[in-house]
Amino acid sequence: MATYHIETYGCSSNRGESREIERALRDGGHRPADGPEDADVAILNTCTVVEKTERNMLRRAEELEAETAELVVTGCMALAQGEAFEEADVDAEILHWDEVPSHVLNGECPTVTPDAEPVLDGVVGILPIARGCMSNCSYCITKFATGRVDSPSVETNVEKARALVHAGAKEIRVTGQDTGVYGWDKGDRKLPELLDRICDIDGEFRVRLGMANPGGIHGIHEELADVFARNEELYDFIHAPVQSGSDDVLEDMRRQHRVEKFREVVATFDDRLDHWTLSTDFIVGFPTESEADHERSMDLLTEVRPEKINVTRFSKRPGTDAADMKGLGGTVKKERSKAMSELKMEVVGEAYESMVGETFEVLVVEEGTGDSVKCRDGAYRQIIVQKATERGVDVGDFLEVEVTGHNTVYAFGDPVDEGDDGEGGPVEGDDPAESAASSA
Repeated sequence: MATYHIETYGCSSNRGESREIERALRDGGHRPADGPEDADVAILNTCTVVEKTERNMLRRAEELEAETAELVVTGCMALAQGEAFEEADVDAEILHWDEVPSHVLNGECPTVTPDAEPVLDGVVGILPIARGCMSNCSYCITKFATGRVDSPSVETNVEKARALVHAGAKEIRVTGQDTGVYGWDKGDRKLPELLDRICDIDGEFRVRLGMANPGGIHGIHEELADVFARNEELYDFIHAPVQSGSDDVLEDMRRQHRVEKFREVVATFDDRLDHWTLSTDFIVGFPTESEADHERSMDLLTEVRPEKINVTRFSKRPGTDAADMKGLGGTVKKERSKAMSELKMEVVGEAYESMVGETFEVLVVEEGTGDSVKCRDGAYRQIIVQKATERGVDVGDFLEVEVTGHNTVYAFGDPVDEGDDGEGGPVEGDDPAESAASSA
């Protein structure tokens, strides 16, 4: 029997894969160590979204190599840029995530079984419904790691979801590199059917749909919006990264949508749902982005007013076509990023300010800083409840809260059955901001 230490960086898919690795190692008789220095093997599940992240991954790999007997590196950076670790003189095995258990187990018994415990993190169940995507974006390095989409059957994913609910999951996060193209590789778009089937599982829980590219969901956006409208288990939340408000830039990015398709998706959800949260992403400073293109992105952000916005300054990723394009100056990218980030805070702050004084049913999904908990309303907006122990509020609870204040990107709320104690907003000494940010 060996001991292991695992660290995970990046998106929900990476976290789900790490849980699968841990499940397999536990089934094989291995156990977690107290830290890397006590482990027989350390596993680093990497992310490679931007250059800064890449540098952090290399630095952490160097630290782990010095602290543990053996290092295994997996995840997106390992698969897309495995040579970077060798160039940095990091002595590690570079493996696909599903190769990690067999490498660590080294043929030992008992063998890994496919029907082991579900992937569960607190009351949050992470359900990767497929791996890979159908896109070929010119700036993306992750595609080198994940490949084309590979979709298990609806029944397989429903059974995994049912196991999560039976194991105590109150929130199921449906994840993938692009959930909108689930089933495309099998010749049929299966996401609406899958979500309907998951919502039919017995139990009290919520479902959050992960990132879906506008081009992937456009062909099913009306059917998908109807699924949201008829299933209260689904958070009314869509993460559809538009990336630019300019069709010329989208063409150079090789995105599978244009701005009008994105608008049509938004309009359909506006029509079907009383209130919902749009989450989207913008890449600022793409090599071919002109000042006019940037203004089109700013105008689109102002027009659709998403309640969650990720702004990323373009960085060249090795091996991608965009890396060979003549880039914009750092000052230009910095100025455009600053302008969009300021607009983002204005738009998001306005959305959360509009919640003050309203009452919402929420699910308590996890602990925050101090004695606070993080909750999600029906549109997946984040509401912080403070002094949770005193108020008898626990992770996994469903409750009604009145929003008493906000801090731009999240709100504060009090349980309504307590009455108004005049203490809405942040409690002195607490700083929930550092743990309030959520993943898409």
